[in-house]
Order: sequence, then C-alpha cells, then structure tokens
Amino acid sequence: MAAKQAAATAPRRKGMSKELRENLIAYSFIAPNFIGFCVFTLVPVVAAFVLAFMEWDGVNAAKFVGLANFTRMFGDPNFKAAFWHTIVYVIGTVPATIICALALAILLNQKIKGRNFFRTVSFFPYVASLVAVAAVWNMLFNPSMGPVNQLLSSWGVENLPKWAAGKDTAMLTVILFSVWKNMGYYMVIFLAGLQGTNPELYEAASLDGANKWQQFWNVTLPQLAPTTFFVTIMVVIQSFKVYNEVYMITQGGPGTSTLVLVYQIYNEAFVGTPEYGYASALSMVLFLLVLAVTIIQFKAGEDKDKPKKKHVK
Repeated sequence: MAAKQAAATAPRRKGMSKELRENLIAYSFIAPNFIGFCVFTLVPVVAAFVLAFMEWDGVNAAKFVGLANFTRMFGDPNFKAAFWHTIVYVIGTVPATIICALALAILLNQKIKGRNFFRTVSFFPYVASLVAVAAVWNMLFNPSMGPVNQLLSSWGVENLPKWAAGKDTAMLTVILFSVWKNMGYYMVIFLAGLQGTNPELYEAASLDGANKWQQFWNVTLPQLAPTTFFVTIMVVIQSFKVYNEVYMITQGGPGTSTLVLVYQIYNEAFVGTPEYGYASALSMVLFLLVLAVTIIQFKAGEDKDKPKKKHVK
C-alpha cells in the first residue's frame, strides 16, 4: 500500500518541478525588462514624487518643505508663462498634426505614380536627425536670408515675419516645425487604418449617389474612429511633453515666448543652481495635467461608443 502511494505521488512531484522550472524560465525572460522598468522608470517616478515635497540642491541635505514648492508656482511668472504656452502649443499642434497626417494618408492611399517615393519622403523628417532638420528649418525661415521670407517679399508682403526670432511668431514657428516633423509618423498609422477599411461600403455609398466628401464623412471617418482616437491620445501626450523642438528652434525664447513646462523643468533642475524639489513639483503638475486630459479623452471615447437609448413614449 505504501509503495502504491509513493508511486502515485512520484509523477506529481515531477510535474511540480517541471512547472516551477517553466515558470523560472518565463520569469528569466521578463526579468531584464522588469528590472529596467524599476530602475529607470519606477524608482525615478517615486523619487520625483518624494522630492516634490523637499528642497534640495543636490549638495546639501534635503529639507522637507511640505506644499511650499506647489504654492510657489502661483507666484512664479515663468510657470504661468510655461503653462500657458504649453496649452497654446497643444491646441495648435494636435488638430494640425491629425488633419495633415490624415490628408496625407488619404492622398498617398490612392493609386498614383510614385506613391511609395512620396510616402518615404513624407516619413523622412520623423526618422531624420532632429539637429539636421532643425538646422534646415532655421535656414528656410531665416528672417533676412530665408527662402520663405524671400518668397513672401516677392509677393509684395512688406512686414515680413521674424519667425523664431520674433516674440509674436516664435510659437507659431515651433508649432509648424512640430507638425511638419511628426505628421509622417501618424500618416503611416492612418495608412494602416485606411487599408483596413471595408471597400464594399464605398461601393454601396457610390451606388446610393454619395459623392467623395459624403463617402469620406460617412464611411471613412467612422471606420477610422479607433485609429483617430489612438492618434489623438499619442499626439496630445507628445505635445504636453514637448522639449526637443523648443530647444532646437528657440531655446524657450525670445524671452519666455516659447517656454513650455518640460523646458522649465529642465531649467530648474539643470541650469544654474539646481532646484530639484521645485523641478519635481513641476513634473508632478505636468503628470497630473496629462493624466487628466487622457482620462477625459478615454471617457469621451467610451461615451461615444455607447449605444444611444431610445426613449419610448
């Protein structure tokens, strides 16, 4: 009897050891990415949250100051300028990028000659070096020698814009540069969405007498709703985190006319005397701002997908 029980339990022990071995193999594949996430993402986020309530210059001992870093923002003109400029940048960049990317995707989804070449050219600014494309952009929009102002002058425009050198046009220049650089990437996403649409719906719409605009509005856009929602979320988050474009085109100037939140966080933490506590508090404000906007977008998307209830009288 004891021998039978031992024989019955032997395979079970072997199976448990095999299951444990398989789990360890699976965890070994996950471990590098998980460790990297903890070291380079989770720990810095927690540290930034703690530092937001501290005063620390990186040399002296950290001092707990409570909400002083957050209340300081209300009297900081740089924060007010950066917050407002970030909102302006988002409002200007998000719709322009989505519209340009969608229009480009629809155009390059047609059967035209050299379609693959134009797709590559449209995508090139996104993958090209930011330093290179920013240098080209500054040359094109140079106030005195740039071809853009020379073209405007040939058309009879007298008050030529100063573009990145002017306080009134610097933010517009950064927005145009961002749209031009990033729309190729989102064009590819829209192209993938367009190629997944149902062609039978277009045939049915044409048989019903719908023109191209009606087909686009009633057939293309509804089918692209998930793609558009994804692109909108990505563009909004990217716009709130803008730094590289501002640094390469205007360095936050002239004055503070293009100062944005991420650029101010960089200035507070790494320019002059470091103020890591205040920079961390600014980071928390930016995080909460992006989180709130993202939640609102997801909530709006869920409400839009819910079927409307019909009230029966």
